[in-house]
Amino acid sequence: MATASSSASAETKLNLVKEIRTHEVAVAELGHLPASRPVYQKTGNLFFRTTIQKATASEQKLLDSAKAKLGKLNSS
Repeated sequence: MATASSSASAETKLNLVKEIRTHEVAVAELGHLPASRPVYQKTGNLFFRTTIQKATASEQKLLDSAKAKLGKLNSS
């Protein structure tokens, strides 16, 4: 039973690391776009046009949230 729990925990950590990497790449890509370029951000099943600054702030918030979850898992 302990091995099933530990493998599930390891899988959760792996998924969080992948999510963190995805958000880091998104922030880096948004940082290299010209300021005049429009970007589209997915909200639910729809894409909305937004500014680079708002999209970057949103991705950074998601990145911080994922890092906090990973930190909680590591401290447990």
